[in-house]
Amino acid sequence: MSVWRPSVTVAAVIERDGKFLFVEELIDGRKVINQPAGHLDPGESLAAGCAREVLEETAHRFEPTGLVGIYRWYYAPKDVTFLRFCFRGTLLGEEKGRKLDKEIIRTLWLTPDEVKASASARSPLVLKCVEDYLAGKNYPLDLFSKEFS
Repeated sequence: MSVWRPSVTVAAVIERDGKFLFVEELIDGRKVINQPAGHLDPGESLAAGCAREVLEETAHRFEPTGLVGIYRWYYAPKDVTFLRFCFRGTLLGEEKGRKLDKEIIRTLWLTPDEVKASASARSPLVLKCVEDYLAGKNYPLDLFSKEFS
């Protein structure tokens, strides 16, 4: 009997002047657009993981201030279920010259309409997270209990 293990990921919806910060990345040989996002590391809190991923993928320091939502998505080609925790927050500055993760081609600031018009979103969660952010979804970070040893 196999044990179901979802892949836990964190993502950030970051808005500035009506545009959102995205990354263009190379996944399975194709260019796709995604929020700054990635896998949670062992022993890492969800908010800390999100801040780390934003820095690694965009060279921007990020402080999560709220949760936009929790999403489940099944990616059939790889038989993987993703459990995504998407945060909103504040940019604290950019580390110019910082080397980005190897999969990242570039960062982009796009409007929601530009994302909708693009056929290259990495998953349906990309637009859904922006829509939920624009709908005002904002759950407090104290929703997450402290870690216990």
